[in-house]
Amino acid sequence: MTRKQRRLILIGSSLGVLAIAAALVLNSLSDSIVFFNSPTDIAEKHMAVGTRIRVGGLVKPGSVQRGENLNIRFEVTDGKSDVPVRYQGIVPDLFREGQGVVTEGKLEAGGIVADMVLAKHDERYMPREVVDALKKSGRWEEGAGQTSGGTPR
Repeated sequence: MTRKQRRLILIGSSLGVLAIAAALVLNSLSDSIVFFNSPTDIAEKHMAVGTRIRVGGLVKPGSVQRGENLNIRFEVTDGKSDVPVRYQGIVPDLFREGQGVVTEGKLEAGGIVADMVLAKHDERYMPREVVDALKKSGRWEEGAGQTSGGTPR
């Protein structure tokens, strides 16, 4: 076997091992990937019960019901469709009716049984570093955002 043939075999086998490793990683990640959906997506796709799902939208006004043992029920809406959500635990401080929310959990017959609830910040919020960068570039409009301290700049 010549030197060139040995080198080609080594490169080929290295690429084969790398391809197998990449396939194993992608296969294991496919089980843990959860796609973001809106309530309308859930209504239109007719997803199977037991599917892990992430839903985002607004907390529907008048839908929040608090129960015993930190149980809470509410509906997530996108203005077109609503999805009922059940959650047991402490909700974030920013959680309230009309506020943006992202929930993650399993889809059941009566809605979503969430194991995580995230409340979204106001869309005008911007970290101080982003505001400073926008000011330097000349793209900052006064009153267009707030700093991380919550005071308008």
